[in-house]
Amino acid sequence: MLKKIKNALANPGKVLNKINSRLTQGLNVDSVLDELVRYSPSGGRRPRVMLVAPKYDYGDKKRGLSVEENYFRHTLINSGYDLVSFDSLYGARRFGAKVMNKMLLESVYREKPDIVFFILFRNEIRKDTLLEIRDELGVTTLNWFCDDHWRFDSFSKDYAPCFSRVITTDIRAVEKYRAIGVSNVILSQWACNHFLYRKFDIPYKYDVSFVGQPHGDRVKVISSLKRAGIRVDTFGYGWPGGRVSTYEMNRIFCQSRINLNLSNASVGTANQIKGRDFEIPGCGGFMITGENPAISDYFVPGKEIVTYKNIPELLERIQYYLAHETEREAIREMGHKRSLREHTYQMRLARIFAECERGR
Repeated sequence: MLKKIKNALANPGKVLNKINSRLTQGLNVDSVLDELVRYSPSGGRRPRVMLVAPKYDYGDKKRGLSVEENYFRHTLINSGYDLVSFDSLYGARRFGAKVMNKMLLESVYREKPDIVFFILFRNEIRKDTLLEIRDELGVTTLNWFCDDHWRFDSFSKDYAPCFSRVITTDIRAVEKYRAIGVSNVILSQWACNHFLYRKFDIPYKYDVSFVGQPHGDRVKVISSLKRAGIRVDTFGYGWPGGRVSTYEMNRIFCQSRINLNLSNASVGTANQIKGRDFEIPGCGGFMITGENPAISDYFVPGKEIVTYKNIPELLERIQYYLAHETEREAIREMGHKRSLREHTYQMRLARIFAECERGR
């Protein structure tokens, strides 16, 4: 008995899986579908979309709403699409992956969406489930691959052949997909949900702020700035102040003379374009972001945003723009106009869905 207890303590995940498996044996899928499915009032706009994505950040309610919820679901609702939402990550944790996949198939069969729009977290959706939705139920399927610059080889390339279309934000990944025989690639990009992130006409409160997690070299960057005498306020999961709400974050962007976007990936050291690159200007905030050759496809550095290569250059540019308010305000205003004119999720999704319609 003591040995069993020790084994259980050593492998808590395995034990929970066994318990979960027993609880869901013989489960009537119809009786619990309403735990995973949410409906949104239709504005009559087509296509009918089923969004398969987590409601909460990393599926953890304590971490607050996910970017999928704030970026995609909120945009789809406010754009008037007929939307059904399915939380696959919660479903896998609540009922086990096997039962959740059955629920997903049942939901697609019942709701008859034109498009099932996935944002896969890991491998919670089975490949045979994806193929059944596409090939047997005949529904167009999309997946937004979030991290192709570092997760293509370990994740994306294995799942991409299971979808009608794949979406990437990494221009270099387009040829990688084609090299493995996946030609149905849509190059898109992160954006600003202008229905949720907006400009507030409120006084400045912070000289420099950063909102985001302290992974990679971000702690080192912030510490270097503080040692140089820059007052930096940090917010987000993992910092002492903790995570802030969407509304609070929006206000921070507007209350900061300078908003930092430390654009390193959560894995590796390469910079990537982030949602913040569009959210901050979309709120009318002045932004200094990590240099990335692709960022110039979306903003004009020095006129709409400011970029930096390394910590000394970042420090120099912070000091300069804190001292040159007129230049800073002009860049802030131009970035705001560009973001709303060209870089909203409403625009991105409309183009993606139109491309799907053309390819049918």
